[in-house]
Amino acid sequence: MKRSILAGLASLALFSVHAAAPAVLPQGAKAPQIVTQGALAGKPFNFNLGQALKKGPVVLYFYPKAFTQGCTLEARAFAEASADFKAAGATVVGMSADDLPSLQRFSKEACRDKFAVAIASPQTIAAYDVVLRKPDGANTGVASRTSYVIGKDGKVKFVHSDMDYRDHVKLTLEAVRALRR
Repeated sequence: MKRSILAGLASLALFSVHAAAPAVLPQGAKAPQIVTQGALAGKPFNFNLGQALKKGPVVLYFYPKAFTQGCTLEARAFAEASADFKAAGATVVGMSADDLPSLQRFSKEACRDKFAVAIASPQTIAAYDVVLRKPDGANTGVASRTSYVIGKDGKVKFVHSDMDYRDHVKLTLEAVRALRR
């Protein structure tokens, strides 16, 4: 009897984790267009994914909320690797549901003026399938931690979705470098 109860609880736990996981766009999918406001070195600017792709691949990394521990550490890691991304021909843009004043401050403090952060509207979060959900499936209103490498052709070349920030920089940089080969 105890085993069947434990097995039932384990099944519910797995379902809860699965319900919280984002679907993410698959490799090869056409990246939805993004036109939004953002900040670079504390200054507001307009971000247009189509325009950015004319210069080379774009790393879009979605994160839940500025100034939270994981998001700050991830931003610092991208800032430390910004010269490597630039050398590989890629533009890095962090995307979150934060407001512009928060992004302006975050771009200076956490991103260290090295790369841009931009507003991910609810529509953008949905289009990129990065809605962070509670275990009951409810929308939290923020993005999950998901990184995309978008090629110059506008297609998803690489995707990594994991709430642990530690591998996002390494894996996206490897993917960008692979595009140059």
